[in-house]
Amino acid sequence: FLWMLFGRDLRWQAAVLLGALGATDWVDGWVARRYGQVSNFGKMFDPTVDRLLMIIGVGSIIIVGPPPPLWFGLLVIAREVVMSIYVVAITAMGARRMDVSFVGKTGTFCQMVAFPLFLIASDMSLSEGLRRLVEAGAWTAGIPGLVFGYWAFFGYLREGPTALAEGRASHEADLSTTAAATPGGDRSGADPTGEDPK
Repeated sequence: FLWMLFGRDLRWQAAVLLGALGATDWVDGWVARRYGQVSNFGKMFDPTVDRLLMIIGVGSIIIVGPPPPLWFGLLVIAREVVMSIYVVAITAMGARRMDVSFVGKTGTFCQMVAFPLFLIASDMSLSEGLRRLVEAGAWTAGIPGLVFGYWAFFGYLREGPTALAEGRASHEADLSTTAAATPGGDRSGADPTGEDPK
């Protein structure tokens, strides 16, 4: 994508590739659910890859644009960067994994439709009429995507403290269970000297 965009200035071709890369997120998720291959690693890694793709794609399109205007692209990138830092921070503090919401998925989908269209609309090799039509489609997807994205973002912020408390409680429970099951661990009623009570 980056080579096509910056190395060859093939804008609509790069846009098609970016859209295809975004579509793989929905395809691999469907395949994993369809064939029972869902894993905790995939649940954690998949949103990270989505955010990385979004940041690189949107950032690149802002550099070669307009469209879209700078403020719109920065709002999208800011949401992704802050969300990534927030998730990494609370996970490191012991929070349980937070499931990706339907609203969040919808927002990401809309943005992965909008920004390739914005990139196509900036391709001066296309006719002005076609570029205007494509840009209208980009805004049609982009504005709802921005709204859904921030709606989901504030939802994750609200869920974070609960996820942190539940994750720490689960960790403490696991430690207690492990300690109780370990030979030589705490034995209720055992004599402090290590001898069995008479």
